[in-house]
Amino acid sequence: MTTDREFDAASTLLDVPDVQNFRDAGVGGLRTGLLYRSGSLSRLTPDGAQRLKALGVRTVIDLRTAAELAVWPDERHGLTYRLHHLPLVPDGDGSKPTWPATQAEAYPFMAEVGGPAVAGTVRRLAEPDAFPAVIHCAVGKDRTGLTIAVIQSLAGLSEAEIMADYLRSNRNLGLDNGPIPYTDEEGRQQFAHPVRPDHLHAALARLHDLHGSIPGYLHAHGVTEADLDALRGALLS
Repeated sequence: MTTDREFDAASTLLDVPDVQNFRDAGVGGLRTGLLYRSGSLSRLTPDGAQRLKALGVRTVIDLRTAAELAVWPDERHGLTYRLHHLPLVPDGDGSKPTWPATQAEAYPFMAEVGGPAVAGTVRRLAEPDAFPAVIHCAVGKDRTGLTIAVIQSLAGLSEAEIMADYLRSNRNLGLDNGPIPYTDEEGRQQFAHPVRPDHLHAALARLHDLHGSIPGYLHAHGVTEADLDALRGALLS
């Protein structure tokens, strides 16, 4: 099985001060300098903002929940990009957690509930002048990982290319040696777990189970063929 140790994690990593896991998602045959992926911008510094400005960022898509945003809002430092909040998973209602108990359960769950956010992301990126764009969640590995994998698949990347990009998060976040503790938005200690090929495979398989294909999944949530053509044209031209 493919592991993250087979890939150069630093090859697409960019230095944006105090933004975790910021890297160019333009791998394989995709254009570089258009689509970036990262952790949240909640600790973005003025120097980091200047870096984003130099990259020409016009659109930021935040996949976090409203509860996360309330505790850790993104910093702008004068940047004027278009911000779209598209939570990929619902906020907890107090009676049950937002996330399933395990990563193995979380990935099919994301596929099941995340259709509106993933489709919304595709529609936003299909708009004129959307790029360069940043897609992020908390640390840029799970919600962002699935969303980027869908976009890269639409653009024709191979499974190996998609998986290589996905697995770079482990080295970038220091997860290549195992889980790391963190405090969540409700003050509880949790553990960030490494990303695994079988988890992404499970999410993508669930998309196919639900709608037959990734385009079918997106069409079911309002994405048009014109949207798909526009996105592919931007990333591949």
